[in-house]
Amino acid sequence: MNLEEFEIQCRATLEESLNELQTTVLLVAQLQNRIVIIGQELQNLSQTVEEFIAEQKAE
Repeated sequence: MNLEEFEIQCRATLEESLNELQTTVLLVAQLQNRIVIIGQELQNLSQTVEEFIAEQKAE
C-alpha cells in the first residue's frame, strides 16, 4: 500500500465513521423526544389513577 492508497482508505474510513456518528446522534435525539413523551403519558396516567381513587373514596 502506498501513501495515496493509505490516505484514500483513511478518508473513507473516517467519512464512514462520521456518518455513523451523525446517524447515532439523530437517533439519540429521537429517543430523548420519545422518552419525554412517555414521561408525559405516565404523568397523565398517574393523575387519572389518583383522580379515580379520589372519586372512589368520595362515593
